[in-house]
Amino acid sequence: MAARVAVVTGASSGIGAATARALAARGWRCVLVARRAERLRAVAEEVGGEFEICDVADRAAVERTAGAIAERHPALGLLVNNAGIPGRADFLTADPERIEAVVRVNYLGSVWMLRALLPALEAGRPAHVVNVVSVAGAVATGSSGPYSASKHAQLAFSRSIVPALAARGIAVHTVLPGLVETEGFPQRGQLPPLVGRVVVEPEAVARAVVAAVERGRRETWVPRWYRAFAFAQAFAPGAVVRAGARALPRKPT
Repeated sequence: MAARVAVVTGASSGIGAATARALAARGWRCVLVARRAERLRAVAEEVGGEFEICDVADRAAVERTAGAIAERHPALGLLVNNAGIPGRADFLTADPERIEAVVRVNYLGSVWMLRALLPALEAGRPAHVVNVVSVAGAVATGSSGPYSASKHAQLAFSRSIVPALAARGIAVHTVLPGLVETEGFPQRGQLPPLVGRVVVEPEAVARAVVAAVERGRRETWVPRWYRAFAFAQAFAPGAVVRAGARALPRKPT
């Protein structure tokens, strides 16, 4: 039987590359999508897959890429929306172009990829969509306002499409990692030693993606105890706001 086909965005490094390796080990044929050709080609060769160069923030580029993928693979079994860029800044001082870029990649990139590949996912049903969001999508902090806002939007998108896609034979899974050590999101060198101990490797998130698909998990937190922060935001928002304010640099007087 032919291998089912999975499309993974942001696959040139980090969580995306680890997810491609994990899926390939489970028998999936992976089509990797990212912007960096050399890195993407290397990962594709490693997992015996294919690759497409694409900036998911560019809707026209996404549609062209989806068309090229559908020509080779008219039926897809899985889309992993993983592409993302950091946005460690606040809304008042962050570069406006950076704020726009964070929203386009982290949120709209998932929307455009799903819309463009929807016919192929329907043709491959039962199919799956995994949106790699973030704990930041459920807990807002002032020190990463634009990033958190983009992930809040992506989380709302992921939750809102569940019923519509279920009617089309496509299951939606949301994975919410906490602190993960990747090239695009270096953590350990920028955090206090005690906090650095809770940073996980991309492979932990990749395992969660595979488990979500294979076990039908709707939402997965990596690690699971991060869910407590979402409860804290919901039930004690004032305490979270005060903690976030202490993390922000003071304005000179």
